[in-house]
Amino acid sequence: MKQIILPENVKYIIDTLERAGYEGYAVGGCVRDSLLGREPDDWDITTNAKPLQIKELFRRTVDTGIQHGTVTVLVGPDTYEVTTYRIDGEYEDNRHPRQVEFTTSLIEDLKRRDFTINAMAYNDRDGIIDEFDGMGDLNSGIIRCVGSPVERFSEDALRIMRAVRFSAQLGYKIEENTLSAIKELSPNLKDISAERINTELTKLIVSKNPGHIRLLCETGIADVILPELSLVMNIEQNNPHHCYNVGEHIIRSVENIEADKALRYAMLFHDLGKGETKTTDENGVDHFHGHVQLSARMAVDIAHRLKFDNQTLNRVKKLVAYHDVKVELNIRSVRRLINKIGVEDFPDLLKVKQADMEAQSDYKREEKQKEIDTLWELYDRIIEQNDCVRISDLAINGKDLMEHGIEQGPKIGAVLNALLEKVMDDPSLNTKEKLTELLNEEDFF
Repeated sequence: MKQIILPENVKYIIDTLERAGYEGYAVGGCVRDSLLGREPDDWDITTNAKPLQIKELFRRTVDTGIQHGTVTVLVGPDTYEVTTYRIDGEYEDNRHPRQVEFTTSLIEDLKRRDFTINAMAYNDRDGIIDEFDGMGDLNSGIIRCVGSPVERFSEDALRIMRAVRFSAQLGYKIEENTLSAIKELSPNLKDISAERINTELTKLIVSKNPGHIRLLCETGIADVILPELSLVMNIEQNNPHHCYNVGEHIIRSVENIEADKALRYAMLFHDLGKGETKTTDENGVDHFHGHVQLSARMAVDIAHRLKFDNQTLNRVKKLVAYHDVKVELNIRSVRRLINKIGVEDFPDLLKVKQADMEAQSDYKREEKQKEIDTLWELYDRIIEQNDCVRISDLAINGKDLMEHGIEQGPKIGAVLNALLEKVMDDPSLNTKEKLTELLNEEDFF
């Protein structure tokens, strides 16, 4: 019998249920992850005890979703969802069951779950309950719906996104009938909230297999949740700098960068403007003038639509807007670029440039790599020397300027910016004495 090491708190909850004459099992993702040798994010428990009976057995509980059979049990600082076996009634809005019916059958409860790998239960007494061969699909690397895929996806369209997300996280193939149902029912994703789409898309994009983004386009999912990507998937780039069409270049660039949410979204969005900016010259060479600015605007629109948090939105917007920036390879120019982008974000920009270049052709590859390497060297030198690249780095501040007789207001900022320009050209000027001398020069303003 395959054994799973249950956490002590989970064993305590199951033991408490069993001592009272009820059944109790760990269920779903925690069983799947344990069988894969992964640490589960959380542990869900299922039981034939009704919600009020669960509440009677445990001192500290919260009525999380009691109408659907879920009670949160608190053990010390930890929380565990304990849910009564149930059969879901008719679904509405492609997402939620109109009502649920409690059942005494564990198998009936497992039948309503999305994928076979998530429809297994476990306790120490009975071992693994695997009615739908989830173990077989785990071993074969397959994502397969429990029962009819059309029924499962018709009940809850979010499962369509979850199928692709799990395939990306686990590196699994989606079973043929399940994939066919995804293609048929992907339009139903229009009924799913932006927040839910965001959660699933983000898990996919930061997974070990972000190239599964292709599945979003192949199945029609992108037409609903990210039409901007669908529009550029097959746009050719007849240009010596490129060897892939726009869509393939975008996906490969996502694969080339580390699994940071903002970095991967920046790569996903960085060339979306190429669809509307493509022109072809008399020699048959394609150009995309203005695509950077348009891509940055599109990135902001998508981020708002998918309810990104402000920090991610601002990082992505900045990285997309500057991903193709050209700068003279000298320390003064790089100081100014760091000033525009920010000390913290500049390394991310160089990572974006690297990922972008690696998804291009070999044309001028050596020259491009040397440019990126030089930017890293100049950045490292600027940091090492503690060069002044922002107003807060100046040896003088607004209070000093007011003491010097400059009136409080917009002029303070203007003077500090003017001083910063001088210091970025010559860091030796960044002392209080020298900056004060500059203020006394008649031609400074």
